[in-house]
Amino acid sequence: MISRRRLTRILATAASGAGIVPAAGRAAAAQTATAQTAPGARTPADAGAGTHTSSALGPVRHVRTDVLDIAYHVAGPAGGAPVILLHGWPFSPVGSYAEVVPALVRQGHRCYVPYLRGHGGTRFLRRDTFRSGQQGALGADLVAFMDALGVRRAVLAGYDWGGRAADVAAALWPRRCAGLVSVNSYLVQDIAAAQTPLAPSVESGYWYFFYFLTERGRAGLEQNRKELARVVWHRNSPEWRFTEAELDEAATLWTNPDYVDIVIHSYRHRLGAAPGDPRYADIERRLAGLPPVTVPAVTLDGAADGVVPWTDGTSSAAHFTGPRVHHVIQGAGHNLPQERPDAFASAVLEVSAL
Repeated sequence: MISRRRLTRILATAASGAGIVPAAGRAAAAQTATAQTAPGARTPADAGAGTHTSSALGPVRHVRTDVLDIAYHVAGPAGGAPVILLHGWPFSPVGSYAEVVPALVRQGHRCYVPYLRGHGGTRFLRRDTFRSGQQGALGADLVAFMDALGVRRAVLAGYDWGGRAADVAAALWPRRCAGLVSVNSYLVQDIAAAQTPLAPSVESGYWYFFYFLTERGRAGLEQNRKELARVVWHRNSPEWRFTEAELDEAATLWTNPDYVDIVIHSYRHRLGAAPGDPRYADIERRLAGLPPVTVPAVTLDGAADGVVPWTDGTSSAAHFTGPRVHHVIQGAGHNLPQERPDAFASAVLEVSAL
């Protein structure tokens, strides 16, 4: 485990809210990561088509829940404190966590990086399963993933869709969550208030929410997956200078046969325009009460987020009843782990000490 003196040095610059540690070089970071087979997992030899390897995260592995065959990466010592790192839409877990994972592995953590439903090699077990992208499904998938791998308790960390999954699990299954790192604070959706308009400057950043309400939007996503993502990346992270290779890598995930159905349902459900999967009705009923996060939490806002304006954390404080620290990260947009990986990794270390 990391010493308190070392942790203090890592977090020393966080108090200013300007970030935490300068980002490490990608090549150097990749050399420190190790991939090991988790209990109950299938190795690449039996993982099926679509298996690939990230230099930092190792090969894709698979594990089955009651609903999904989940693709994931794992790195770090088998006995290390577990951390589950969750990606957003339309982003790649490989890109988002290529530098975060090695930083955490160096401190002895065991890192799990799953692909959300509808992305990459994650597949439904049955053709007749509702292709739901609702928040209750994402949270349930996360807990089922932990069950399948025998992970009793872990730090849950993510942004966007992945942050929402982590928030849902932390709020409804607190005994499974050793700590929460959430970009943009409390991400449980208040669907009952979905028809209440926000400021026009904020609504304009949500253009794709409304686009996906239409069949034109579904067709646009089907036909222009990569170029639509390019627009989202530019607008949601205006200071991020991503490469064409990074976008190409992420685009390989969107060939998943369930991708369009999952994305369209997610945005329609959150706006109250589509019913949810009855399987998650009880979870959604509980989420409708906006349950608080009682576990230790570190929340982050990117000062350069083009879709969710940064805050000082006070507006969401009532949703966090356990220990909570909030930081604003300068120069970071919506994909904060990829844009400021050391700030995100340091938040995981910080929440572990709360």
